[in-house]
Parts: sequence; C-alpha cells; structure tokens
Amino acid sequence: MKTLAIILHFFVGIGALAGGLAGLLDPTAPMGIPLEVLQNGPFTDFFIPSLFLFVVLGLGNVLAGIVALKFKPLAPFASGGMGAVLILWILIQVWVMQDIAVLHIIFFAIGVVQGIVGLILLWPTVKNYLG
Repeated sequence: MKTLAIILHFFVGIGALAGGLAGLLDPTAPMGIPLEVLQNGPFTDFFIPSLFLFVVLGLGNVLAGIVALKFKPLAPFASGGMGAVLILWILIQVWVMQDIAVLHIIFFAIGVVQGIVGLILLWPTVKNYLG
C-alpha cells in the first residue's frame, strides 16, 4: 500500500505542477482552455486556480510522496489529506465548469484511492489503540 501511495502522490503532484505552471504562465488560456469555463466561478482568469493547483496539489502531493518515503507514521495522514483535497478540487471544477470530462472521473477516482490507502495505512495504528 505504501508503494501505491508514493506512486499516486508523485503522479498527481507532477501533473498538477505541470498544469499549474501552464496556468501561471498563461492565465487567460492555459493549454487552450477558454476563460468561458470560469463563468460560473469566482475567478476571471486562471491565475488563482493555477496557483492553488501548483502549490497545494502539486507541491503538496510531491511532499506527501516524500513523507510516505521517509516518515512512515505521517504517511496515512498525508495520503488521506491529499486524497480529500483532490476530491474537493475535482468537485469544485465540475461545479464551476458545469461539465464532466474523463479526466475529472479519473482524478476523482485517484483521490478516492488516495483516501482509502490513507485509511488502510492508518488501520494498524487504530487497531493498536482499540486493543
């Protein structure tokens, strides 16, 4: 499970860094995405969402991957937390865009798996406390 957590963190993290950087460099049409997709949200361009994507989902997942590699007791919390953030990010994206794309489904599922992996990694600790 720990290996799966590490792979997912680095996969999501590197992708989010790339996507976030694209939006930071071109906040009016990152990767050709038109501003019209933001019409139901609070932003007029992609700068703030891209900053969040880069810092929280990108750097956060890379950091969570490092935590899973080096600081085993914190790994369940990092995995579960980043999974929850990814799920919320996708739900907000779908709401703002008023559309569901294949990538939304894939990354929502990855967020769910991250959360489940976090719970599985946490279970031995919980079991010890329960007796």
